Amino acid sequence: MKDLTKVENFNYGLEKIFPEADDFLPILGTDYVEYYVGNAKQAAHFYKTALGFQSLAYAGLETGVKDRTSYVVVQDKIRLVFTTPMPGEDNEIFDHIKKHGDGVKVIALWVDDAKKAWEETTKRGAKSYFEPKTEKDADGEVVRAGIHTYGDTVHIFVERKNYKGVFRPGFEKWESHYNPTSCGLKYIDHMVGNVGWGEMNTWAKFYNETMGFANLITFDDKDISTQFTALMSKVMTNGNGRIKFPINEPAEGKKKSQIEEYLDFYGGPGCQHIAVATDDIVFTVSEMKKRGVEFLYVPGTYYDTVGGRVGKIEEDMNILKEHGIMVDRDDEGYLLQIFTKPLTDRPTLFFEIIQRKGAQSFGKGNFKALFESIEAEQERRGTL
Repeated sequence: MKDLTKVENFNYGLEKIFPEADDFLPILGTDYVEYYVGNAKQAAHFYKTALGFQSLAYAGLETGVKDRTSYVVVQDKIRLVFTTPMPGEDNEIFDHIKKHGDGVKVIALWVDDAKKAWEETTKRGAKSYFEPKTEKDADGEVVRAGIHTYGDTVHIFVERKNYKGVFRPGFEKWESHYNPTSCGLKYIDHMVGNVGWGEMNTWAKFYNETMGFANLITFDDKDISTQFTALMSKVMTNGNGRIKFPINEPAEGKKKSQIEEYLDFYGGPGCQHIAVATDDIVFTVSEMKKRGVEFLYVPGTYYDTVGGRVGKIEEDMNILKEHGIMVDRDDEGYLLQIFTKPLTDRPTLFFEIIQRKGAQSFGKGNFKALFESIEAEQERRGTL
């Protein structure tokens, strides 16, 4: 497995570490993730309170935006936008919320040339979401363009090299007396998309041919299964490794898998979870628990054998067990990870907290324990 250390520390050179990826865009990083939600003000407050984000920017009636209200929060390299529709005809945001509940609409990608990124992807078959447009204010200009991907999710290319403002034109700085301390979240490690039966290869091909991504790793139903449920996954990465999109589809099992449950409650394909990196997972999880975030329960028996499987680690295994933090190792090192319960009323979107100690894999050794934990939650919900 290739060493992504420089990439994940956000040294933004254009080093290409996956030569099999065409990388004709190229992508500099994740610019922001935008949710469509029923109440943006309350969603932003929750992410500040529970996950340690800070106020950044606001757009709404006061800034001349009539069809929506948006709050932007930030934590280190992560920017999240929460957007709620305002009354009016033909507001697509209402339709999105009615169908999906609160969920991710936009995965925005930071590029040096948004127009070129749109042209390169659409000429390769991507469906345009909107053509390149330049947005200006006193702080400069931002160029954006968008394409469709799985379900109702879209990618927006963002070019901001000529902009010095707080977020982008149409937004003003959001001043707030309430800014809880950080929980230690650093950047988005990867974002997982759930797609329908038999669609994984279709969307892997889309990212390969339309966006120049390479297939980093493939997991089949033998890798990701329990006695009841299974799924398959292909992890797609761009050439510099800054953007990684695992694409999951259901696989046959005795009972309904987590992917099927997601598709039922979300109303189709969408972003299942956002994996965010930390340099101290014990601190991050401890802080989030204090603030009300609930995590999946990992059976204590998991820790009876994990030490022999992963070998020596720096952390105290008893403390990891106390918090339910899992460990896995690959040829490059080890990683620590934990998953929240759904952050929405529908059992759809959740967060993964991950700390990499050299490992660049995705916790294959933890899949069985993780799935058993998810199945326990599904059983409680009556959806297994």
